[in-house]
Amino acid sequence: MKILRSALLYTGLILGANAALAGPMQDAIEGAKGTALNKLAVHSEPQAMPDVAFEGAGGQTTMAAYRGKVVVLNFWAVWCAPCREEMETLSALQAEFGGDEFEVVTVATGPNAPPAMDKFLDEIGVTNLPKHRDPRSAFARAAGVLGLPVTLVLDREGRELARLVGPADWHSDEARAMVGALIGVSG
Repeated sequence: MKILRSALLYTGLILGANAALAGPMQDAIEGAKGTALNKLAVHSEPQAMPDVAFEGAGGQTTMAAYRGKVVVLNFWAVWCAPCREEMETLSALQAEFGGDEFEVVTVATGPNAPPAMDKFLDEIGVTNLPKHRDPRSAFARAAGVLGLPVTLVLDREGRELARLVGPADWHSDEARAMVGALIGVSG
């Protein structure tokens, strides 16, 4: 009986802690839903991300490499015209907030050859974003990405808090306020 009571208390504390953390994070994201991020869909509870490998600069990696940081995860492709427009705003967001607390992670999904990725980013002057690849779209499919671009907002535990399908201005006042607020939420 004492073990059962302890287990129930422990479970209640965990659930309460998660709910307490979800509140400020959800508030930070909801506050960003102005004109620039009007299509941002906020989850009522953080969603687990799939643990599927993709190609990073040093070989295979997963999103676990970014645990401890708030992440804006963008799925894109070299043939995607809206991706070109929003990539510059993602780069500006990374330039302003990137570091120990925050990271913009870009993953080119589908058959995107590295030289084509280099050309795409060089043409628009983006030099500060990673050139990750998901050539078979395994990570994108596991994450429920059905079109491009798709951008996910992840908490420090690597869980999806919100999703935006389509292009957005990720360096808008709303997006910058959201990232600033999320970084300020203790993880």
